[in-house]
Amino acid sequence: MAGDIALSVDHLVKSFRIHQQKTNSLKQLIAARGRNRYDDFVAVDDVTFDVREGEVFGIIGQNGSGKSTLLKCMAGILQPNSGTVQVFRRMGALLELGAGFHPELSGRENIFLNAAILGMGRREIALRFDEIVDFSGLHTFIDQPVKTYSSGMYVRLAFAVAINVDPQLLIVDEILAVGDVSFQRRCLEKFVEFRSEGRTIVLVTHDMGSVKNLCDRAIWLEHGKAIDEGDPADLVEAYTERMLGGAAPAADGSVRRGSGEIRITEVEMFTQGDPTPVKRCRTSDSIVLRLHYQAEKTVPQPVIGIEIQSLGGATVTAPNTRDVGMVPPNMSGTGVVDITIPRVDLLPGTYDLHTSITDFNRAYVYDHVQLALRFDVMTGKPYETGGLVTMRPQWSLS
Repeated sequence: MAGDIALSVDHLVKSFRIHQQKTNSLKQLIAARGRNRYDDFVAVDDVTFDVREGEVFGIIGQNGSGKSTLLKCMAGILQPNSGTVQVFRRMGALLELGAGFHPELSGRENIFLNAAILGMGRREIALRFDEIVDFSGLHTFIDQPVKTYSSGMYVRLAFAVAINVDPQLLIVDEILAVGDVSFQRRCLEKFVEFRSEGRTIVLVTHDMGSVKNLCDRAIWLEHGKAIDEGDPADLVEAYTERMLGGAAPAADGSVRRGSGEIRITEVEMFTQGDPTPVKRCRTSDSIVLRLHYQAEKTVPQPVIGIEIQSLGGATVTAPNTRDVGMVPPNMSGTGVVDITIPRVDLLPGTYDLHTSITDFNRAYVYDHVQLALRFDVMTGKPYETGGLVTMRPQWSLS
């Protein structure tokens, strides 16, 4: 009946009663008689969407927009006031920290408890137990009460259980922001593996890069309502514009967004051995991109990123310090960031460089400069006539 639909949410409403200020006197109690002493807070307001089998579906929105409440309704933790959630595939859920865990029980006992909640039988759990512990990396602590675990250890164990119940539908909250860089990378690899296997993932995150790179579709929640749904890149652009209040182009054509606590004041490009800034290089050149910055106050462990696009808007590369496992020191005052590219594999053409500095979760933007630098790549070696990059192929005939 569900066809290719893995999960369906239909006119879902979830509200909570928020009790008003407690009465402190008999007079206040008498005065309040006959009146409601609570307010109804609507966390999810008439939300409808379907998640198709095999797609990665993102949910974005500010804190308090209803994302986590919606996921709890989807996972069966909360019952909606009205509307329905239909789940047509075996589901694994990784929600808020500690959900489904008993703090007094050991990690071993909680594996059996949490996996049972997710629908696994005891025999099946026992067969997968070693695999779960191996992925979590908590061998030394597996018989300790989980109340002694750090938040990162909690996440490791919960994720290890969630992915080993063999889910066809995985629901993941922004809990992954708690893990360290190495763990986040392993999670990302697992998401990519699940996606290649045709499994379905519903992902809530503040990391707009993950939404653009991982998701096939997305929905945007605001004050409990779904205000837009569709292509992730379009939604991320509109959401970012809304959150940052828009931005006007500067005289040089660049567009700057962000809080301004730290700003990229200048971007320069150098070719190897030449101290003079240039705006032109050749295929195979070694170059350095130098970002000058000025911080109004100390910014803790920022993520520094660049994006190189063709004039047609195709993203060629978009690396950042977090993805490569680098944690920059706190940044303050003025300084420079040098990004060395040992060999330019871009083919001849004109390219735009965009720069960004964000917090570690890439949710809070300190500074984002669209079109920080435009540069030309001239003919070099190897010489190729098509595409944007050279893959340096080796040819042989037999």
